[in-house]
Amino acid sequence: MVTQQPMQSDIYEISDLILPLENGERLSRCEFERRYQTMPKHKKAELIEGVVYLESPLSFLSYVEAQTNLIDWLWNYRIATPGIKLGTEPKVRLDQDNEPQPDAVLFINQNLGGKSQLTEDDYIEGAPELVVEIAANSESDNLHNKEKVYRRNGIQEYIVWYILDNRLDWFHLSKNEYVPLKPNEDGILRSQVMPGLWLAISALIAGNMSHVMTALKAGLNSPEYTNFVTRLLANIM
Repeated sequence: MVTQQPMQSDIYEISDLILPLENGERLSRCEFERRYQTMPKHKKAELIEGVVYLESPLSFLSYVEAQTNLIDWLWNYRIATPGIKLGTEPKVRLDQDNEPQPDAVLFINQNLGGKSQLTEDDYIEGAPELVVEIAANSESDNLHNKEKVYRRNGIQEYIVWYILDNRLDWFHLSKNEYVPLKPNEDGILRSQVMPGLWLAISALIAGNMSHVMTALKAGLNSPEYTNFVTRLLANIM
């Protein structure tokens, strides 16, 4: 019996096969990106400390509403502020072992004094000024590792919203440690890295977007915001 040898074209097809990403496998960032490009666009995949994490998008109503409200808040700040960019579920190249996909980021481009930039292939490269994560609860997988990665890479502020726990934490990087921001007497949190980005935390958690936008408007009318915009415009010009 004669065994049929594979055709040369068959060999090429086998060698060119790109395996799908698998949860928990260890990969270089280069290989992670190569495989990610073959995945469905809606699939969320992250590389954290060299380990692949595949997440099914949270689709329950409370998550969708929370994400929409939070993006609305950030978007209103972004359109008012020259030189600021907003990314929603972007791929962020932090270092050779970490490429997270947070729910949202605000960043200043490098040519305006920021630490990150948007690449030609539509990735964010470097540390955005502000990163936002939305999780079901404080037991959600991988958040602890992400926090360490964000801190080590110099991300100045980090928001995590545990929607089932009705809790939102906002951290500011101080002396290489994340320190929680404290609300003022009116229950407003104020960004230290994005002046004027004010958040009525209880109103956001309750879904009271009118109050959220009122607090943001007050931040956009503050002297520190005016000074911030003046500095940004000087770089743009």
